[in-house]
Amino acid sequence: MGLLTILKKMKQKEKEMRLLILGLDNAGKTTILKKFSGEDISIISPTLGFNIKTLEYKSFKLNFWDVGGQKSLRSYWRNYFESTDGLIWVVDSADRRRLQDCKDELHALLLEERLAGATLLVFANKQDLPGSLSAEEIKECLQLDMIKTHHWQILQCSAVTGENLVNGIDWIISDIASRIFTMD
Repeated sequence: MGLLTILKKMKQKEKEMRLLILGLDNAGKTTILKKFSGEDISIISPTLGFNIKTLEYKSFKLNFWDVGGQKSLRSYWRNYFESTDGLIWVVDSADRRRLQDCKDELHALLLEERLAGATLLVFANKQDLPGSLSAEEIKECLQLDMIKTHHWQILQCSAVTGENLVNGIDWIISDIASRIFTMD
């Protein structure tokens, strides 16, 4: 029995997933996590470091790691890659001027060996704001169709209204579960 098989069996028993939430600063990462977990979102401060939240959801134990996105913190992102099952990349759909930076950061992440095989969910956030780009426009800007190394999905969402947050989490959990919790 190989090490990978043993690890899969251990995860099978625990039904535990590690989800890393990344994106540029002010994309809405913390707001998404708080809204999904039913917390008050009226006061959100920039994340200076990271937040960890563990939730029981659909018979899974989800460990969310929400890491600050300020330029000065991005070099530390790699410290959180280990054992990541899914990457939730949050995009501010109303911030057109930083889409190139957003694309560059995402594509650099996807080259990281410790994120190989992680499922990618892209949340095109802030759909409640006027002038925000659609998921299709974000997909083109970020050149998501070029990604062949990861299972990925993009969804429009709003951290404020909660639109599509559950659909996104359901998708990423389902994709991860189909890879990890297999019976040998």
